[in-house]
Amino acid sequence: MLDRRTTHTRAHRLLADPRAAGLVSLVQAAANPPAGAGRIMLALGMGLLTHLVFAAGVIAMIAAMFFGMSESLGRVPAPWSVVTNAFLILQFPLMHSLLLTPRGNRALARLVPGPHGATLATTTYALIASTQLLMLFALWTPSGIVWWRAEGALFWIICTTYAGAWLFLVKASFDAGAEVQSGALGWMSLMGRIAPRFPDMPTLGLFRVIRHPIYLAFALTLWTVPVWTPDQLALAIVFTAYCLLAPCLKERRFETRYGDRFARYRASVPYMIPKFRRRPPDAQ
Repeated sequence: MLDRRTTHTRAHRLLADPRAAGLVSLVQAAANPPAGAGRIMLALGMGLLTHLVFAAGVIAMIAAMFFGMSESLGRVPAPWSVVTNAFLILQFPLMHSLLLTPRGNRALARLVPGPHGATLATTTYALIASTQLLMLFALWTPSGIVWWRAEGALFWIICTTYAGAWLFLVKASFDAGAEVQSGALGWMSLMGRIAPRFPDMPTLGLFRVIRHPIYLAFALTLWTVPVWTPDQLALAIVFTAYCLLAPCLKERRFETRYGDRFARYRASVPYMIPKFRRRPPDAQ
């Protein structure tokens, strides 16, 4: 009886958490779709394609960086390999940021022909971003130069840190809204024939500590690898710069959308480095 009450209490708390409540209601709507075979098939097809490419992109990224970008499928001969790799690095942050602009949002809504393009825009965005990541990490041409490989106990320490950085990224993505980060919002909304409902401004979980935990976590994955090459260093430098600068564009959108509420949040929560406040002597 106690276990049942405990389980019920935990379930109630989970549903009361806005980070989970929105996702749960979205899944419920998609699980009981109104009639419309064409709409349902489109939603399922986009969802399946997006999540498959998303998984492939993440796996390729984890594996390629684990080996310091020294193992990949690209075989472009020098010196064109340098040009190709530079394109692969730059295409992700440039397109990623462009599609988040008002013009980019309008373009996303038109990429899927027919009346459902706007509903599927977030799924289309996730599909494009996942394809970009898959291209980058699967088609990279390794330089063949390896500067350093961790060995022995240090190897396992670094591997644990690398895994921790990825878990940090997963947690930050959940706190930001898993349905948006994974691309599920668009196709599940279409499936349930409801308007996509974006999560509120994230302020819970890791967002209580810093304003941009996703970008920080992404940057940490770049620097906690057990193999270092010129390839990995170039990737780490470019993407770290992106992680530091791109949130400025995001904050401009939040200023427009949330106004004074975001201004108060920004004034009390640091950008990317947590503040560790000392406890007063009488509280120790």
